Amino acid sequence: MSLLRDLALGARFALAGGREGWTRTLLTAVGVGLGVALLLGTTALPGALNARNARDNARNDYGASVDGGPAVDTLLIGRADTQFQGSDVRGRLLQPEGAKAPLPPGVSALPAPGTMVASPALRDLLASPEGKLLRDRLPYRITSTIADRGLMGPHELAYYAGSDALKQRKDVTNDRAEVLRVNKFVNPSPGEKIDPVLALLIVIIFVVLLMPVGVFIAAAVRFGGDRRDRRLAALRLAGADRRMTRWMAAGEALAGAVVGVVVGALFFVIGRQYVGDITIAGLNVFPADLDPNPLLAVGVALAVPASAVAVTLFAMRSVVVEPLGVVRTSVPRRRRMWWRVLPPLAGLGLLVPLMGRGRDRGTFNQVQVIGGTVLLLIGVTALLPWLVEAVVRRLGGGPVGWQLAVRRLQLTSGSAARMVNGIAVAVAGAIALQMLFGAVEGDYVKSSGEDTSRAQLMVPLGDSSPDRQAQEISALKDVAGVTSVAALGSLDAGEKAKEPQHYLPVTVGTCADLGEAATLPSCKDGDVFIATGGAWSPELATPPGSTVYLDPVNGGSATQGAAVRWTVPASTREAASRPDPTGQRRPGLMVTPGALPRGAKLPIHSTVFVSTAPGDTTAKERVLNLAARADPLTSARSLNDVQTSNRFAGVRKGLYIGAAAVLMLIGASLLVSMLEQLRERKKLLSALVAFGTRRTTLSWSVLCQTAVPVALGLALASLVGLGLGSVLLRMVGRPVTVDWVPAVSMVGIGAGVVLLVTALSLPPLWRLMRPEGLRTE
Repeated sequence: MSLLRDLALGARFALAGGREGWTRTLLTAVGVGLGVALLLGTTALPGALNARNARDNARNDYGASVDGGPAVDTLLIGRADTQFQGSDVRGRLLQPEGAKAPLPPGVSALPAPGTMVASPALRDLLASPEGKLLRDRLPYRITSTIADRGLMGPHELAYYAGSDALKQRKDVTNDRAEVLRVNKFVNPSPGEKIDPVLALLIVIIFVVLLMPVGVFIAAAVRFGGDRRDRRLAALRLAGADRRMTRWMAAGEALAGAVVGVVVGALFFVIGRQYVGDITIAGLNVFPADLDPNPLLAVGVALAVPASAVAVTLFAMRSVVVEPLGVVRTSVPRRRRMWWRVLPPLAGLGLLVPLMGRGRDRGTFNQVQVIGGTVLLLIGVTALLPWLVEAVVRRLGGGPVGWQLAVRRLQLTSGSAARMVNGIAVAVAGAIALQMLFGAVEGDYVKSSGEDTSRAQLMVPLGDSSPDRQAQEISALKDVAGVTSVAALGSLDAGEKAKEPQHYLPVTVGTCADLGEAATLPSCKDGDVFIATGGAWSPELATPPGSTVYLDPVNGGSATQGAAVRWTVPASTREAASRPDPTGQRRPGLMVTPGALPRGAKLPIHSTVFVSTAPGDTTAKERVLNLAARADPLTSARSLNDVQTSNRFAGVRKGLYIGAAAVLMLIGASLLVSMLEQLRERKKLLSALVAFGTRRTTLSWSVLCQTAVPVALGLALASLVGLGLGSVLLRMVGRPVTVDWVPAVSMVGIGAGVVLLVTALSLPPLWRLMRPEGLRTE
């Protein structure tokens, strides 16, 4: 009971101790509240991403097609996805086949032909001047808006347009249905099992992002420690013993932490209202999705005050509060190093047994990984006070501002280290995470094989007639900003006109066009070549002079036509195949138009590769507009050099969101910490100014007081980060390599945040440096 009474008395001092007590409690509450808000956001983020994916699954039409013909409850869906200025636009054309056709989630009624239901973001974009080119591609009248439950996020560009001209068809190039018949929206495919290395990456991300939050909360509950201890010394004169003063100090910290939890909840509720306006790495969520897990939220609400009490009791062990003052204000006893190396050594002891596992020996033990990583990062907070003290003890001499800074650091090196601990832990974790990301990125971000230096867009022309294809190719050449166009046609040949057993791919194009798929010795219209060097051998051998049938009825072409008998010219030569701009090697015959039978209207599936002028950002949009006018379901798209795993991309987006939030927390918490330290030194600064010290000298002293511990903290963080990163690389079976540019960038970002905070604290510092600050009541 006496402990509870002492805690309650300390809480009363914090909440009813006049302006001084309220100021300290408010600073503590703001510092703790920032951390609590981020913790609540972290507990809510997995649920938000799950809700986002659940909405995407609910509207999914891949794999939902039904067999059979039209019915009262069937709907034809045509996929009309496109891109605009680097952003994906999800498009679907809908044609109901009965009165009970299913409705997509978020759509109250199926749109009539020529109209569409658009997402709010797409509606706003089309109404803006920036959306003029996209309006030309989507010539539908907007009649209503897709509700939130039909969208992945508030900024998603999506629409459903009505049509009356759909029929089931298949995209030969991508071997997938472009128009399918469904009677419901489902996602029948089972979830993909997560990769062990990716699971490790997710665990490390959470540890690295949450550790600085814990460090900042621990530092925030110790705000105003010097004034509090002087107040406790007065209580010793009134008869309080040492045990009582420690628990009263814990009660003050407990009150500040409880208020901080309330403030953090308010920060979270306020910030959640604006989360829909924020997009990071293309990912955004609805505010309603950011709903913390109740159990985790309760855990945060209980753990933060309990940690405040524990941290304060631990800190008070090194403080002797006597009736005549606080012994800590004298020269402190040197810190011991031996116990400070135990946490990182214990962390290594947990992680080293996991080295060499890779992804072939199952999932890593998450408890072991979390424990080892946390202990290694805690090593930064344990070693930094000793390092700062050991270095500043040997410093001296120099200008007046430097001497003031050094003397202050020698007296209060622990406070300086606490202010830097959070940024040091964040940098150490970021370096390790960057090393792991860089090592495994090649497994998830691979070359697509597409060559954007040869072409920037790919436009399939489907199975339209040869005359119409010629018109479309000519129109593409006339698009403003297009510098070159290469069209490669595809059809099949068989050994007989009906039901052939073997097929031969045939590529048709001019000499210049065929040069995109083969290295031609020489070429003129009428030449034929046999492609060599490809990885795939044609089923049908075609020596010069042999007879084949072009486009057999059962051949690979989606459009069936009468087979045309054709004799392979005796002048046929070999040509080494080469990847086309999409990275595909085309085997079989390479035929120029003059070599084909005259007058034969062969159905050819053509692919056009389009190059645009460098720097013309709208040329691609004009090309896509032309392709969409020719075929609303076109799969025309931009070419990409790399292909990224969807899961890895999602993890990377989550990292960007977390890193941005932690950086904001770091900056805000450092600023609050800096203001608290300046408030503690208000009378000292005023006295120095009253005795004639120049303000520039005091400003430089404050800057040096920040720069020295920051430099030491970043150096220690670099060593710990490189060590942790090396262990993680060995855990996933990779050689230890360091990409110094990102590592140095992490250190630079940390230093930049501190410098920015220091610059923001200068105006309050100048206001404090007035002789009037000596006035007291």
